[in-house]
Amino acid sequence: MSNTAGMLKQAVYSGLIALAATAFVADARSNSTLPNMTATLREQRVESASVALIRNGRIVSTGAWGMAGPDRAATVATPYNLASLTKPLTAEVILRLVSAGKLSLDEPMDRYWSDPDLSRDPRRMKLTVRMALSHRTGLPNWRNAKGLAFDHDPGTTTGYSGEGYQYASRYAEHRTGQSFETLAGRWLFAPARMRASGYVSAQGETVPIAVPYDDSGKPLPVAQVTQYNAADLAHATARDYARFLIDARNDRGLVPSVAAERSKSQADLTPGICAGSKAATCPPWTGFGLGWQLLGFPEGTTMLHTGKDAGAFTFAAINRTSGDGIVILTNSDNGWRVILPILESTGSDPKLIAFLRGQMT
Repeated sequence: MSNTAGMLKQAVYSGLIALAATAFVADARSNSTLPNMTATLREQRVESASVALIRNGRIVSTGAWGMAGPDRAATVATPYNLASLTKPLTAEVILRLVSAGKLSLDEPMDRYWSDPDLSRDPRRMKLTVRMALSHRTGLPNWRNAKGLAFDHDPGTTTGYSGEGYQYASRYAEHRTGQSFETLAGRWLFAPARMRASGYVSAQGETVPIAVPYDDSGKPLPVAQVTQYNAADLAHATARDYARFLIDARNDRGLVPSVAAERSKSQADLTPGICAGSKAATCPPWTGFGLGWQLLGFPEGTTMLHTGKDAGAFTFAAINRTSGDGIVILTNSDNGWRVILPILESTGSDPKLIAFLRGQMT
């Protein structure tokens, strides 16, 4: 559960860049191809990866390599734990509801919902959806055993917070009178035809979710998800997530005013991320938008997010101008190791690659 810069910096080890094999395999549903990643997965000790490649706003290829579980090969139909790639899904549901006039970006959420743990703290009355989706609630990533409490005053500083996304989803439920899963199905999953996706896992009912593996290649227990988490643990195939990514790039379901807010930096990350030697590979600006980290390259803004859970690393990015993007889902603690090799092998944006590599040095 992390933002891009934080997770990729945390995942630094020497010898990361190992170029992928150059053999090609065709996707049965596409005239384009992806490089065969089998050798790279083996080198980097990653059990499996599923990739969807987007060019000019269209999915041009999908592929899957490795093992999704003991004696089970990964396929393009295999769903993966999205980890924090869940957050952009949640943000999209909420922004579409805002566009439809059913929610507000800036009204205090306290009018409809406040966490019981914050009932004695008047700062809860300042919390808004805008703060939640741009990580400016002042809440921690997750509450501790003592409950939920503010780390900072709302709106005064940036701090990555899954609790903020949970807060916004509860507000949406109480404001609309519908469960968040119902709202997600109506406003996102159905319109995007994300038939293999959801917040609550349905393992055994369709294709089993990819089994998580630790960094030594040992399978980890797969806990059944019985309650939605607005910030984590949703599942999807790479193709499904790419459909969503294209719709997000195209601002589907958003009125222009909300689309403009989503594309604008709500929380400046440039001073922290682009300090010192890292400035050479940074875009002119970077920040949290509403649901995404934004990289403000001169040629066009890139929407970016990663995810990290035990036995999972995920990555998604798309350039809003060119429509070129990629979704990479893995089921390994070592999954971060294959992100740059896959980006290199697919001819992805050199400026994005340089930025990510710069964050690792």
